[in-house]
Amino acid sequence: MTTGRPRASSREVLSEAACELFLERGFDATSITDISARAGVSRSSFFNYFESKEAILWSSLDGRIETLRAETPVVDAAAALMDMCRDLQPDSLALALVNAHAMGLVDELERGAAVRSARIAAAVSTSLVAAGADPVSAAICGAAHAGAVMVSIERWARAGAGRASLTDELAHALAVAAVTLPDARAGKPLPLD
Repeated sequence: MTTGRPRASSREVLSEAACELFLERGFDATSITDISARAGVSRSSFFNYFESKEAILWSSLDGRIETLRAETPVVDAAAALMDMCRDLQPDSLALALVNAHAMGLVDELERGAAVRSARIAAAVSTSLVAAGADPVSAAICGAAHAGAVMVSIERWARAGAGRASLTDELAHALAVAAVTLPDARAGKPLPLD
């Protein structure tokens, strides 16, 4: 019988094992079998938690993006994005962003970030079109707001995800992106002061 502190969930153990191996061997040289063995779970158990090695890095953000997409259209895109990122914990994504070169993840992170950015942009754009914005303004605004989220997460991770405030980073970035918000009543972009 084992006593003491309860073991972390298999999801957490797999994520930790993957990050250790990515640092030791690099992303490409690490297999799902390697990750499963390090975590002490079967290879088939891996797929109960993640669909791929890449999914380990993005899982917490992906869940939040899916929630945002399910709630689309939203009335206030900036508030919805702040809610989406609220309480995001330093995890494998933050570790990967800081250690991308050592983990051999630079290209993988760029591809993954583009996919997540496109999903966020589509949710924002759909919401703006539903509110009466023209599709071009909505698409540009969606891209700007998605970029604000991705830049904020990277800056938060690099500043020390446990020490820096993602909320502050995101509030600043969304304020910068706000110039792209269309005036839904007139179907025109807001003036740039």
